[in-house]
Amino acid sequence: MLSKPDPTSSRRQTGQALSLLRRAALPDQHHLGWAVLWLMLAALLEVMGPIMGKALIDEHLLPHHLDWPRMAGLLAGVLLTGWIASGLRYLQLVRLSGLAMRSVMRLREMVYRHVLLLPMAFFDRAITGQLVSRVTNDTEAVKTLYIQVLFVMLDSTIVLVGTICAMAWLDWRLMIIVLALLPAVLLIVWLYQRWSAPAVTRARALRSEINGQMAESIGGMSVLQANNAEARFGARFAGTNQNHYTARLSELRANAWLLRPALDMFNIILLAAVIFMFGKREMTATEVGVLYAFISYLARVIEPLIQITMQFSQLQQSVVATARVAALLDEGAAQEHKQSRVDIDAVADDKAPAVAIRHLDFAYNEGHPVLHDLSLEIPQGAFFGIVGHTGSGKSTLLSLLLRFYPAKHGAITVHGMALDDIDNDRFRADVGLVPQDPFLLAASARENIDMGRGLTQTQIEAAARAAHAHDFILALDQGYDTTLGEGGSRLSVGQKQLIAIARALAGQPRILLLDEATSHIDSQTEQIVQVALDELRGKVTVIAIAHRLSTIRDADRIIVLNHGRIAETGPHERLMQIDGGLYQRLYLLQQLAA
Repeated sequence: MLSKPDPTSSRRQTGQALSLLRRAALPDQHHLGWAVLWLMLAALLEVMGPIMGKALIDEHLLPHHLDWPRMAGLLAGVLLTGWIASGLRYLQLVRLSGLAMRSVMRLREMVYRHVLLLPMAFFDRAITGQLVSRVTNDTEAVKTLYIQVLFVMLDSTIVLVGTICAMAWLDWRLMIIVLALLPAVLLIVWLYQRWSAPAVTRARALRSEINGQMAESIGGMSVLQANNAEARFGARFAGTNQNHYTARLSELRANAWLLRPALDMFNIILLAAVIFMFGKREMTATEVGVLYAFISYLARVIEPLIQITMQFSQLQQSVVATARVAALLDEGAAQEHKQSRVDIDAVADDKAPAVAIRHLDFAYNEGHPVLHDLSLEIPQGAFFGIVGHTGSGKSTLLSLLLRFYPAKHGAITVHGMALDDIDNDRFRADVGLVPQDPFLLAASARENIDMGRGLTQTQIEAAARAAHAHDFILALDQGYDTTLGEGGSRLSVGQKQLIAIARALAGQPRILLLDEATSHIDSQTEQIVQVALDELRGKVTVIAIAHRLSTIRDADRIIVLNHGRIAETGPHERLMQIDGGLYQRLYLLQQLAA
């Protein structure tokens, strides 16, 4: 059984949704004002139709007072008001639709820019499919909110108020009968929201879960099939899909019981009550037009109420979806990079170490430290290698150097500047990364090296030459314009890595970080990478985390980590002279394995 909705949570979601909508629609507020004005004018004109019809019946048809010019004027008035009302509705729909689509466009750009700036700690727990769902499906709900929910509810409310005012002017006693049933309608709306709200929230969350499982399965299809896990993953997906179906079914039951059927019943009750009241009193000929107008207005009272109530489902979905987007935008807000950070070029000390680490401690979770009192200096232009067993802290140290996680205990400086004080754009330009698993766009070789930086062909080719990737790129079908396929599917693993190195060098970094960049490549490509690193010696500070020790054999200094501490340090020859040393054992084991 679905739990009762939490009023506090519901109010918080509504507040988040309204705040986000104001931000997204702020540049187009005047369009919303015009749309509301045209809605009011259209509702006023529609209310005038039955009043003119009453005048035609009471003043001309029943008394047989056939004043043809006046009758033609009344008929023309009915037609003209309907035509103008339709035109105004068209104009407001165009305005509101444009506002909705522009708001969705701004919102998606806002969310995408925010996701790009989120700290890596967020992506450790985030699920890709759910993030994609928030950027696409949940932002699309904003358009639904404007076009379907906001328009229908505004329109219906304005029509309802105008109709009740017209009914009061015609016969206030009959108007009171109509108003007497409104509390029952409000009760239906309240019951509907209580029933459907948890189902809508659960269905939206399960929809994201379905997207997440689908993206996860497709991304790891080779592993899934290799482990004969198709049936297990299929059963897991079927369970999630079944839960989503159950939640949507509960929502549909609420719609079926409490929306159209219940309110249609009230429409019949109102119609019977109005006819009964007319039948009880001595009705004069002049009241037949009033009866006609009231019967016309009854549809304008009940139908807006039905439309308003039916929109609560869409409203609930839109509020939940918009609140989820707002929650994503609030994610990591306190950790976003400050714009007041200084430019490293303005204050960098040419004599300071390229990287200096002082008494660094770090833990992903409190009480489970990964790095312990780490201190290290890397001179400018040096080539340092970092090695160690799995779990020794190599990747964690690299993540801290890349500012993916904040260093809460200890200090890290780059060219004499505290890491947290450096302008983010300048930092990313000065520090290049070659990851273990290179990420390639489904684009050309040129675009994969450029990465939107607007580099010239000369700069791109210079980076490719430095990475020893120029020759094999020229050998491709269309050279630098060759599309590499999704994830670089047209290239070998080694070629992908050389493209990744070229990409990093294209930014002309002063510090180059390599995260086990040779662990998946063949020996021939590894030698090419070693040559490229040797050519960078003295020009760029290179910090290489290496699984293959042959990659960093010629490093100026090798740092051996063990359980988050520096166990040994020195060049290759010196470390090999330490009998029983950790580095010596690692190196000899790799030589035996080879």
